[in-house]
Amino acid sequence: MAGRIDRRAVAAIREERIDWRFKGMPPSLTGMTIAEALAARPDLFREGFLPPVMTIDAGALEHNLATMAAWCAGRGLAHAPHGKTTMAPQLFARQFDHGAWGLTCATASQLRVYRAFGVSPVMLANELVDETALAWVAGELARDETFEFSCWVDSVAGVARMTEALRGVSRPVDVLVELGFPGGRTGARGRPAAAGVAEAVAASPALRLVGVGGYEGAVTHDTHPEALDAVRAYLSDLRALTVELADRGLFGAERVIVTAGGSAYYDVVAEVLGAPWPDGLSVLPVVRGGAYLTHDSGLYARQSPLGRHPRLDDAPPLRPALRAWAQVNSAPEPGLALLAAGKRDLPYDIDLPTPEVLRRDGATVPLDAEVFSVNDQHAFVRHDKLEVGDWVGLGVSHPCTTFDKWALIPVVDGETVVDLVRTYF
Repeated sequence: MAGRIDRRAVAAIREERIDWRFKGMPPSLTGMTIAEALAARPDLFREGFLPPVMTIDAGALEHNLATMAAWCAGRGLAHAPHGKTTMAPQLFARQFDHGAWGLTCATASQLRVYRAFGVSPVMLANELVDETALAWVAGELARDETFEFSCWVDSVAGVARMTEALRGVSRPVDVLVELGFPGGRTGARGRPAAAGVAEAVAASPALRLVGVGGYEGAVTHDTHPEALDAVRAYLSDLRALTVELADRGLFGAERVIVTAGGSAYYDVVAEVLGAPWPDGLSVLPVVRGGAYLTHDSGLYARQSPLGRHPRLDDAPPLRPALRAWAQVNSAPEPGLALLAAGKRDLPYDIDLPTPEVLRRDGATVPLDAEVFSVNDQHAFVRHDKLEVGDWVGLGVSHPCTTFDKWALIPVVDGETVVDLVRTYF
């Protein structure tokens, strides 16, 4: 069963007026509501969108949504995509349209955005020990008895802090024990430590143990066989911990949530957590990857099971949907061009943007060039054909550090803008 979102709140986004707050928007749309602007079906270039401008390809977006939904359904996996990737309720709604079970977040502030749009279920895939945040969560659970929420815990100290902050609540907060690994980020270090945390949760009057979670993406950043074996070993520990806690009767829910799966190794997650469980143990395996939605031309093109070199043969490869358009504003030396787009506009934490196409005089052709450095508002490009005034279409790497730079993003069919996606970071 798919999760839910307040469709009226999502529809109301289109009543917001376009103004100076939204970079890249053309002056001609100023004062219009988003709905009014879309009714005119503006052209990305003829309407005068101001470079740089980030875009989402409508066809690739729909392909990726349908591909991941079908793959999860075929493997018996529930999908709770990580909404932090986009922080875009319009895209959350599209994910629910394609059968997403719920949404994942990482912080209380992200959760507040989700709840402003009525999202449920929500899994906060992180520890939550702040007193103010816990009090707010308790208030939401009391206000809306249909709200389904869970978060993670990885220490007895964390259980104690949560229990104290939630003293006297009428509805316990659902938690999952997080299993980590040495040198990783959060998560109890090893199964014995995780079992001790589970015992503390079971003894808490304010908490209910509903599952086990973890993040395998930090185990490795490679895809060679030894790296995948390391991911497989970690997930096997996660599975063994779940069976152990069930055998000890520590879960407080009839159906146990077992969750892993970023955007790089969900094939291995399906292999390990999607395998049959012992008789009598009802398990809901949940994957959480969020970058699949737009995919990319760098990190996930390399690492995704449905990337440039697919590890899966039961689904088509994902398609990169993000493209930034920037203009050449200087060509001061032979072979060097400067684009008026930089760190304020484009992700650069993992890979630099990749020039893909050149648009000149209304024609778009492939481009062989390289971005080799970026400043705040400039990208340095090695090339043999760029001229001042040219438009360059750039592929990007890492959607999670792309969306946060844009408050309103055109969705394009060819060069026609068919939607404008609002983000809330």
